[in-house]
Amino acid sequence: MIFASLSRNIATARSRLIALAFVLTVAPAQASTAMESGAEIEMRNESIVRAAFEEWATGAGNVFGLLSPEVRWTIHGSGPVADTYYGVEDFVQRASVPLVSRLTTPLTPQVHHIWAAGDRVIIRFDASATTISGAPYRNQFVWIWRIEDGSVVEAEAFLDLVAYREVVDNNEPAEQ
Repeated sequence: MIFASLSRNIATARSRLIALAFVLTVAPAQASTAMESGAEIEMRNESIVRAAFEEWATGAGNVFGLLSPEVRWTIHGSGPVADTYYGVEDFVQRASVPLVSRLTTPLTPQVHHIWAAGDRVIIRFDASATTISGAPYRNQFVWIWRIEDGSVVEAEAFLDLVAYREVVDNNEPAEQ
């Protein structure tokens, strides 16, 4: 009886050890696969954003094609343009048009850094253009984008809102 009970306990312990060894062997491989997938997502997102900024810098395109139609865009700071915009149309009409309608040249970005972390891409860049009055417009930006399936679904923008406001206040919008 004692030997039969001991034999069952040894068999149970052996089965548990084999199961534990299996879990310890497979778990790191699964974690590595998940990490690789995260790294692949970061590389893909960074590549998409970098290509869009390169096209924008050459005048061949712009980055706004990456925005989801339902994007939530927040401009941090204080002043009339600091707000959260819901959807591309809201962002374009209330934040972009007031500035670009007062420029005679397109904004041209100069990217300093692009970082990707998880589903976020952070872009540090300067942009410049010429206003309707002939004055230069220069600003510095940090954008933080959350990307899903290649589209920006959430954006945060940090910029010099005083420089933005000076263009809006000192230039009449061009007729559209």
